Amino acid sequence: MSNVKVAVIGGSGIYKLDAIKIKKQIKVNTPFGSPSADVMEAEVDGCSFYFLPRHGMGHHYTPSEVNYRANIFALKKLGVDTVISISAVGSLQEEYAPRQFVLVDQFIDWTKGMRKRTFFDEGMVGHVSTANPVEASLQKRLYESCQKAGVESHLGGTYICIEGPQFSTKAESKIYRGFGASVIGMTNVPEAYLAKEAGMAYATVAMVTDYDCWKDEHCTVQEIMDVMKSNYVSAQKFVVEAIPSLVKSPIKFEPENQYAVMTDQALLSSTHKEILEVVLKK
Repeated sequence: MSNVKVAVIGGSGIYKLDAIKIKKQIKVNTPFGSPSADVMEAEVDGCSFYFLPRHGMGHHYTPSEVNYRANIFALKKLGVDTVISISAVGSLQEEYAPRQFVLVDQFIDWTKGMRKRTFFDEGMVGHVSTANPVEASLQKRLYESCQKAGVESHLGGTYICIEGPQFSTKAESKIYRGFGASVIGMTNVPEAYLAKEAGMAYATVAMVTDYDCWKDEHCTVQEIMDVMKSNYVSAQKFVVEAIPSLVKSPIKFEPENQYAVMTDQALLSSTHKEILEVVLKK
């Protein structure tokens, strides 16, 4: 285990950013199978952090195929306690415009049950509160980094996670707006909940690409990809500010998973104990 405590989970384009130097790749074994890719140890401005491409190298896993448990477990096993999720989203509200970033603080799970979403199953029962799925001190620090980087951003908002990989119908998009959701994506659930179970500080940097389809203006996939390229330029500026800040001055938070397990210790298998040794470690 190294002394690297900060990790970024993001799209395939992040690790190609000019400001980031890749030092090495680390293969991590987990009880849940392989993570999306080898974990990269990277460096920006002399500060080390881990990067994990959520969809694999070359973007070959759909949102539902991503092994979220293996990804979070692998990072925690390496000693990470602070996770930054960089994610492309559609906007469900007029004020969140394409090319802006939203630092969300809530999630709505609208997936269909296809994803493994907890470390506590198969004979081990545990409960962790997700009332506040985003660590507020991390969210605020990332917002400040956006401001310093000159990236137009919003503090607060609700991310609704759909199954995908198709985008919403117009009727669905209007329903989600009615829920009061701010942005829509396909990947941050169960990722955020698993980070909570693992006692990690987690926050999302949601990069707006389009107005979903509720607004009466057609947006092609190609147009969305063009905005994504622009967003990665902003992401580079953000990373240059955020990583050194978090490495040199780590946030302070209290994990909420220490009393999660309800199952009698005598009933836990060796695999259960292996899982708990990692996820409950402070």
